[in-house]
Amino acid sequence: MGEEHYLELCESPVQFEHASNVNNVFFDEANKQVFAVRSGGATGVVVKGPEDKSSVAFRMDDKGEVKCIKFSIGNKILAVQRTSKSVDFINFIPDYPHTEFTQECKTKNASVLGFCWTNWNEIVFITDQGIEFYQVFPDKRSLKLLKSQSINVNWYQYCPETAVILLSTTVQGNILQPFAFRNGTMSKMSKFEIELPVVPKPAKLSLSERDIAMATIYGQLFVMYLKHHSRTANSPSAEVVLYHLPREGACKKSHVLKLNTTGKFALNIVDNLVVVHHQSSQTSLIFDIKLKDPDCAVNTHQPVLPARSIHPYRIPLSGVGDRSVVKLPPTVNLLQDKGKLMDFLLRRRDCKMVILSVCSQSKSKGSLPVVATVFDKLNQVYKEYLEAEQTYTVAMESGPSRGSAAQKRPVRTQAVIDQSDMYTHVLSSFTERKGVSHKFIIAVLMEYIRSLNQFQITVQHYLYELVIKTLVQHNLFYMLHQFLQYHVLSDSKPLACLLLSLESTYPPAHQLSLDMLKRLSTANDEIVEVLLSKQQVLGALRFIRSVGGHDNVSARKFLDAAQQTGDQMLFYTVFRSFQQRNQRLRGSPNFNPGEHCEEHVVHFKQLFGDQALMKPSTV
Repeated sequence: MGEEHYLELCESPVQFEHASNVNNVFFDEANKQVFAVRSGGATGVVVKGPEDKSSVAFRMDDKGEVKCIKFSIGNKILAVQRTSKSVDFINFIPDYPHTEFTQECKTKNASVLGFCWTNWNEIVFITDQGIEFYQVFPDKRSLKLLKSQSINVNWYQYCPETAVILLSTTVQGNILQPFAFRNGTMSKMSKFEIELPVVPKPAKLSLSERDIAMATIYGQLFVMYLKHHSRTANSPSAEVVLYHLPREGACKKSHVLKLNTTGKFALNIVDNLVVVHHQSSQTSLIFDIKLKDPDCAVNTHQPVLPARSIHPYRIPLSGVGDRSVVKLPPTVNLLQDKGKLMDFLLRRRDCKMVILSVCSQSKSKGSLPVVATVFDKLNQVYKEYLEAEQTYTVAMESGPSRGSAAQKRPVRTQAVIDQSDMYTHVLSSFTERKGVSHKFIIAVLMEYIRSLNQFQITVQHYLYELVIKTLVQHNLFYMLHQFLQYHVLSDSKPLACLLLSLESTYPPAHQLSLDMLKRLSTANDEIVEVLLSKQQVLGALRFIRSVGGHDNVSARKFLDAAQQTGDQMLFYTVFRSFQQRNQRLRGSPNFNPGEHCEEHVVHFKQLFGDQALMKPSTV
């Protein structure tokens, strides 16, 4: 199945020189390598993978037809099956002998169906009578049997990602026995039964390996069964049945993908999506098992998108690595339900810019409830990431606890759309968009802030600033006043400073700013600076007394401001106020040299004479 699917999706499969002389082509799914074997005298082999560095060409002795050929991980050891009784090995490790060595299967009268590398030096022989797990010693050119299991085998499937082998047993072949391999150990997992379609008697169905595949979807291993119903059934359409196969515990039927047609199919897993290709119509169906369809029974899924043909894809001959991705922009117009679309996009690998594009579109075309749904879905993912980051930070600060596993830093995927992303790519340009009602613009901004608050995410001040600037731009001062009065916009120093800058346009903004600074309680210095800049020197003096800060403020700052007003009586009042403070604190009305008030003392004498200076009190 793997060979068919890999090559079907390529416009131009890997090219080999002198292709007419190639006797056999093998595909190794574990290493994503294609082997072209050419016989005639010596056996020539060309191996090509998705990257140039994985390409290899070599010759080996012609000892018969090659039935199967695979490299171990890292191209260290080559295994070649030429007979049904044994497997040959050749070292490709530098400085190791390259002479072939052979391992016969241990079970008498057994035939080797195939083999799978589970590690660079560990291999499993699958025979018609069971499996044999070996460790390979390339330096000694020998193998050691680690474990074996006797069981009648019809055929097998292997999942390289999880190192799980699936064996088909019994006459009908629908009892499947999985084995897991890890670090030199072989574990027998729970066997399970595939439910075959009901057919009229006396006919009997058997399970074919062409109808079974294994794949990891959203980090979990599934066995996928392509189920063809008989024409006499109520629902003759085919379906893909997914069985969840955990490391421990029973394997259970978990999802059913409705294909709504019949014929020949092929399967791929791309970016956690199940892609089902229909041969006769040359179209493909996409399923996402995490999307819940309200019109379907639990865990029954219809295609996410209408059937579409896949654009031919050419594999470059160098430097690509694993680029199994879905191009997301076309899905935006194919999936009309924006909530469902967002659920779909948030689970894809390269989703950020497409999501931001959807947000921009929905702001200009969508209704407010749709916008709210989109924001809530984004902020739920954003909040989960913030909480994971906080948990990690706390764990790092407290240090490792005994017996606990090492804390891993959460990975920030493209699905995490933060406030900076929304501000930069969506909201700031949205407020300047022509042809959109300013009321709708403000409603969208407030909806985003509402969503952030709902998920208890601290709103960044630049979002509030965007709201205020938009309100001012459209002369909606009454709304601005209400937002501030009822604390819809949270208090902050940057916001208060912005309000101050609006005083010439909207005079009440000055008092609104002061009220906000007072509520912050940590902004006393800013309030004093604001009042002094407005030449409200006595107001600043009264405020600093009200918060108990009069004893510590700079006298020079207040005397400078009072002198700049040109109001002699104001200067007298402020000067006398600080003289009284000095007398109370130090027993003398005089200023200390460190206060740098000498010029103000001179100015006071010039205005009111020496006799007006406050004299030290005597006891």
